[in-house]
Formats: sequence, structure tokens, C-alpha cells
Amino acid sequence: MNFSDVEKIADTVLYEGYILYPYRASSTKNRQRWNFGTLYPKQYAEALRPAESFQMTTECLVKSGVETKLDIRVRFLQLVEGEGRGDDTSWQEGVDRSKDFSNLDLNDVLVMPSTVQFTFVAGETVTNAQGVSGRLNLGATRTPEGLIKLHLELVNVTDVEVPSERNHVLLQSFTSAHVLLGVQDGEFVSLLDPPAEYRSAVGTCLNVGVFPVLAGGEGRHTMMLCSPIILYDYPEVAAESAGDFFDSTEMDEMLALRVLTLTDDEKREMLQDDRSRKILERTESLPPEHMMKVHGAIRGLRRVKEES
Repeated sequence: MNFSDVEKIADTVLYEGYILYPYRASSTKNRQRWNFGTLYPKQYAEALRPAESFQMTTECLVKSGVETKLDIRVRFLQLVEGEGRGDDTSWQEGVDRSKDFSNLDLNDVLVMPSTVQFTFVAGETVTNAQGVSGRLNLGATRTPEGLIKLHLELVNVTDVEVPSERNHVLLQSFTSAHVLLGVQDGEFVSLLDPPAEYRSAVGTCLNVGVFPVLAGGEGRHTMMLCSPIILYDYPEVAAESAGDFFDSTEMDEMLALRVLTLTDDEKREMLQDDRSRKILERTESLPPEHMMKVHGAIRGLRRVKEES
């Protein structure tokens, strides 16, 4: 399935918290980075007290047809040790990782659950990248309402030494892990606003670490985004936004003005990472009319009922 309609919002999820204002690697909150949806290697996560997450679980409902097909795209960010900086700090850059499982027969999954493994080999496509391995468990059951309840588990099964330093383990973790789901000859049921006859079935769905919402064009029921960040159905990036600032509920106007106030030394440090460099270049080239657009927007008007 072509997931291009949801790629922009999915990329926003992927890079949430990647680098925060003031967008310098030497900033404390960027050196001690923490991202939503991090799945640590299972051995490491279970050895901690309390244990950390190594697995995400999601369940959703599908109105299936005779030949319903399922497409799955697993996505996460893998951190890679970058070059040492002038102040002896190191910066972990992000590499997009994705794995597709396409054209799966949902009725076959209903009869027999499946497990598949995947691996990104160390240094194969990205220099300095550590090897990581994952497992996808997939199953389905029929509900009394005639729906199919899809059950999916994503597990980080990368082998690591225990105990190990957190900064090292982050290089073999699935950061901002999320899943895109698509169906052909079928429809997903909203878990946030289901039809009355399906509310009981929705109540049985288990979601840990992520929550699935309908995605794509408004009113479509063929794609879901299973996100570690709380979203509504059909999330989208505001049309006025010129690009990512990697900051939750980001306020483009405030962050753009903040970037413009950075010192020359701070701006030079931003140039050392490709994504922060793009923030700087974009912000410094924004015309005044764009700044007016991000000052505020009216999405719609409704008539106020007159008091009797």
C-alpha cells in the first residue's frame, strides 16, 4: 500500500524530540536525550529495576471482506554516534529505519498467527550504525460482532551486553517506534469514535506503548497510524507550518523568533547536524508574510445560537 498520504504526520512522530531548542548538541536537554516510543533491547530492558519497555502492543478492529489484504510498515529512528564536537561531547544522529510486510492475507492470519524476524546489519548501509534486530508477532481473532481484531507486537530482540551504559544501548534501540497499517477490501474501525454497535468490541482492544488512530484523508478507513504520541483520528500537520522544529505541540512562530535570537556561535553549532542546519536555513529565509501566517489561523466559523 502507498502510505504517502500519512508520511508527513508519521515523520513528525518519528522525529519528535530529535533535537530541541536551542538546537545545540551541547545543550543539556539534547545531550540527555529522551524520545517517545523507545524500545530498548529486551535483555537490557528486563535487567533494569524497574524494567524499561522493549515491546509495543497494538490491537485494532477490521471490517473484513472475502479477500482482505493487510500491509504493515514498521518504522523507527536508530541513533548513530556522530563526530566528536569541539567541547568533547558526542552527538547521536538519527537514521530512518523501516520494514514492510505487504499483501498479507488477513484470513490466513486469522487461522494461523505468524512471527517474522528482521535485522539491520551493522554498518551495511550507514557507517557507524550498530546492528539491530526485531521481531513482529501477528495474530487475529473474530469478535462476536463479526469484526476481526488484529493483534500486533513489535519486540526489540537485539543482542546486547548486560550491564551496559544507557548511551551505548540507545544505539541499538528502536526510538520513536511506530507502525502504519493499511487494508485492501476492508475497513478499520475508529477506536476513538466507533459506531455504537462496535463499542463493546473496542473496549476489548489492548494497546501498550502506542494507540492506533485513523489516518489519511478525512473519512477514509483504510489506514491507521499506531503512534506513541496521543493523537486524534486523521491527524495532520498545519498547512501554515514551513517545516519541523521537532518539538511537541510546536509553536512555529515562537520557535522561529527564538532561533533568530541565537548568537553566531550557537548558530554555527546548529550547522553540525543536517536537520538543525535546515531549521536555521529555513528560519533565516522566511519572508515576513509567512511569519504573519503562523501568528494565528481560523479553521472554521459556526453560527452562535441567539438567546431566546
